[in-house]
Amino acid sequence: MKQWLFHGVLYVVVFCLSILSLGPMVWAEESSEAPYNETKELADQERQIKSTLKVKPADSERNNQDPIILVHGLGGFDTLYTLNYWGGIHNVVNDLGKRGYEAYATDIGTFSSNWDRACELYTQIKGGRVDYGKAHAEEHGHSRYGRTYPGFVPDWGKDKKVHLISHSMGGQTVRMLIQLLEHGDEQERANTPKEELSPLFDHQRKSWVKSAVTISTPHDGSPFVYEVSGKAPYIQQMVGAFAAALGNRPLVDYDFKLDQWGLKREPGESFSDYMKRVRNSGIWEKSKDTAEWDLRPEGALELNRWVKAQPDVYYFSVGSEQTYPSPLTGHERPEPFMNPAMYYSSIYIGKYTRHTDEVVIDRKWWKNDGLVSTYTMDGPKLGSTDEIIPYDGNPQIGKWNYLGTMKSHDHLDIIGLGVRDMRGLYRDLATLLGSLPE
Repeated sequence: MKQWLFHGVLYVVVFCLSILSLGPMVWAEESSEAPYNETKELADQERQIKSTLKVKPADSERNNQDPIILVHGLGGFDTLYTLNYWGGIHNVVNDLGKRGYEAYATDIGTFSSNWDRACELYTQIKGGRVDYGKAHAEEHGHSRYGRTYPGFVPDWGKDKKVHLISHSMGGQTVRMLIQLLEHGDEQERANTPKEELSPLFDHQRKSWVKSAVTISTPHDGSPFVYEVSGKAPYIQQMVGAFAAALGNRPLVDYDFKLDQWGLKREPGESFSDYMKRVRNSGIWEKSKDTAEWDLRPEGALELNRWVKAQPDVYYFSVGSEQTYPSPLTGHERPEPFMNPAMYYSSIYIGKYTRHTDEVVIDRKWWKNDGLVSTYTMDGPKLGSTDEIIPYDGNPQIGKWNYLGTMKSHDHLDIIGLGVRDMRGLYRDLATLLGSLPE
């Protein structure tokens, strides 16, 4: 198993272990059990922790009807059996729909690079067959074309824009999609016959995105990638975690969506056989076209140098944290209510330092939400010229409007994968986005 997959597998193992901790709550509509807390009383205390954000709408009126697209992070999905990535036992997409918002949850490459994920995201919204680009596919040694989708918003671009809400790595993916929409790609234009060129890469500027919201996104990468690169957690843990989380049901639905690498799951292929093929593939060492690279600070630096905030898009960011400084060392330690599955990664990030010519990681990076440094969540800084400002109720277009930090919320709490009901946060975000001018 190669480097990029190490991080992805560990992320999913952490994710699955956290779901294991949720126990009956995940599979019962409203359980009174204590998912990963020691007692029901402690679980009830955690449920009382409320949002610390004050998300002010830009106007008292709703000014646009643009659809909302929710973009998951590494290891994510739309729905796995009865579990929603966005909301856990609560379905954020349905909740927004009941409040008059057209909303969709994407399901893109689990461990793919941001380039590949952006191409998939474009096609899931617009419809058609995924085109990763002729030049890109040849450079990195995978297929040019991927799956075909009907499209959430087939008339996207015909006087219709979208709002993009993203979590974790999804924030990097969304930024890249906007960059490609507005500027295309010179290499693809130079190496692809005009009649074959995907509209995503052409030279016609597409101002199709009204706003982008990134939540707990490692805009400058995550230090924890240094720890998991080159280390292979037992893949059986992942399989066992999924199976246990699903009540020991056969794991038949999970799909890594790696068709471009020749790793499409075949009809009738068991998950264990499919996983063996992914694990034993020797292709991952061929390029940087990987999630593992994009999530390294060096990979984020490379991305930040060419992916810029666009002047016609409203950018918002949300941070999260659930650590406190040790009075003895100053290192950040997990707060009592952090999901135990993230203790190790949180402690690692909470004291990590690195000094190279291009990347300096110091104590500013220590506060974290279990998987990502809070310092990296307000917007890109490494290699970036993007402007980051605190949001004051008057959104500034083309700049990062930082909505603030969700205190005492870990990396999964903030999307509702925990004991807390996070639908209120996404209602507030939808109200803000709907209030933006037409």
